[in-house]
Amino acid sequence: MGGVGVDVSKPILDVAWSSGKERAFANSLTGWKALARGLSKDDRIVLEATGDYEQGVLDYLTQAGFWVCRVNARQARDFAKGMGLLAKTDRLDARMLAQMACVVGTLNRYVPPPPAQREIGQWITRRQQVVETLHRVRQRLAMLEDAQLRRWAQQELLAATRQLRRIEQGLRERLQALPVRSAFAHVKGAGVVLTTTLIGLVPELGRLSRRAIAKLIGVAPLNDDSGTRHGRRSVWGGRALVRAVLYMATLTAVRHEPPLRTMYQRLRANGKAKKVALVACMRKFLVILNARVREHYEQNPPAPAL
Repeated sequence: MGGVGVDVSKPILDVAWSSGKERAFANSLTGWKALARGLSKDDRIVLEATGDYEQGVLDYLTQAGFWVCRVNARQARDFAKGMGLLAKTDRLDARMLAQMACVVGTLNRYVPPPPAQREIGQWITRRQQVVETLHRVRQRLAMLEDAQLRRWAQQELLAATRQLRRIEQGLRERLQALPVRSAFAHVKGAGVVLTTTLIGLVPELGRLSRRAIAKLIGVAPLNDDSGTRHGRRSVWGGRALVRAVLYMATLTAVRHEPPLRTMYQRLRANGKAKKVALVACMRKFLVILNARVREHYEQNPPAPAL
């Protein structure tokens, strides 16, 4: 078994094999085909998430039957630093990813989500972009004094607001076509935005343990101990967009969902700070939804992605 590292940019794939071979390919269908011809079915291929520029080659190699893993950019850089590789170029990154493929046994093979799930993920990403636009325009509008500039900003604000409404309506329509939506039914706080965010951006939901899913999203308390020192546990890393949506949903859930309301009140009565109690409830909320989705898949196995 050999390791293969693929450093992705918009036009080029820099590829390194653990045997020492190196080559560059175009990041296009022609280049993906040429790369596949140089690979073995026994290879472990690791590539780094690069602003979705990796999605095409990732899908092509997966459909061709190769073992492929997409790693987080921070995870890859931390591995490089741990190996003493401080310099950074595309070719060096490819070599580092090939080494990572050989020595890290906890890498997970990429499993493509169903087309409907991927589409929802793209809609959720676009929704977040529009929300950020609204926030920026509102900030600028508060500081503008010129009448013409204020009119243009107000027009931009109105257009973004209308687009956000259309996006959320589109999410509702797409959610109705997904059987897995029933797993979120009757859970207070699990509205359209949270449900579609988890479905679209967390394809691992229902397939990981409660500890693994909490760590993936970034709501698992991580130890900070050394020798006799016991540091304060904290949460960090994970999927920021998902965590932000989960936080807002938990604000509703701790008021209306009985198990979470009871948990929040108990933690506050025990002297926990509001944010600490909320993060604990976020983790509990995520674990509940993860279990419900797992039960749904056990009763209704999803069709394999084409």
